Amino acid sequence: MNTTNQAAATVMGRIYLFVSGHESSTGTRLLLIVILAVVVHVTVRLIRSVSEWLIHKSHSQESPLGFVTQQPKFITLIQLIANAVTFIMYFLAIGLVLQELGVNLAGYLASASILALAISFGSQGLVQDVVIGLTVIFSDTMDVGDMVEIAGTTVVVGRVEEIGLRFTTLRNFYNQIVFIPNRTIANVSRFPQGGVFAYADIQIPAGADRNKAVETAANVARGTWRQFGAIILSEPVMDKVETAEGGGWSFARVHFKIWPGQGSLIETTFRQQMVRAMKAFDANYADWQVPVTYRAMTASRKL
Repeated sequence: MNTTNQAAATVMGRIYLFVSGHESSTGTRLLLIVILAVVVHVTVRLIRSVSEWLIHKSHSQESPLGFVTQQPKFITLIQLIANAVTFIMYFLAIGLVLQELGVNLAGYLASASILALAISFGSQGLVQDVVIGLTVIFSDTMDVGDMVEIAGTTVVVGRVEEIGLRFTTLRNFYNQIVFIPNRTIANVSRFPQGGVFAYADIQIPAGADRNKAVETAANVARGTWRQFGAIILSEPVMDKVETAEGGGWSFARVHFKIWPGQGSLIETTFRQQMVRAMKAFDANYADWQVPVTYRAMTASRKL
């Protein structure tokens, strides 16, 4: 009985010394490392699962946290928090493991600081990408789905597919996915209504039946839209016939919303087809009677 009591006392003493940090055997150290690794792994998996759940839920208008999300701001914020917490968990876990293996924790922190400084000097471009990416996201410079023109090393026009911490992704006119390093972004021009507005003023031939002339012009505009739907982004809108103030001639305005930089379609193909159609009313109808103007701001009529 005395032997049993002595053994129990010895075990309790060892546990006390282990807990108090005065003594720990190799086995208990290994057990502690394994437990720590499992706890960190489970915690990281949990953090990632929660972040992914929040991101998936954020595709609805209202987030699970009760406020309206703003893409990609909300997603980026969740990813940043998840990555930061994950990094801290791994960093602390490695430090505790090294401490159990007899490595001085102060030396580990000092070495990590020197390594981080060296990495920061060697990856200045990466740091610039992240900083500018965060600036673009949180300053509402642009958002996913916007039609923009980005000027930097080159000029790229396209629809924003994704704004990341390293790259901003655009889909251009040729349906190409263009990856733009954030550090190369110098200027961002947004097209408020998703494109450029082109206005073609169709002069009504003198002596022509207005209704027939307008119907003909509308048919030409719709036919051009159906043929070039990738360039003309919405169905053209035909205004009523107006009389030029001080000029005396009548005209009908056609509203187009087109892909930026593709105005030549309206100036050449559409104009040529319109002139050809108007010659049925006036054989002398000319190109100058179909002037084309542009405007990138919000039009009075929302297309």
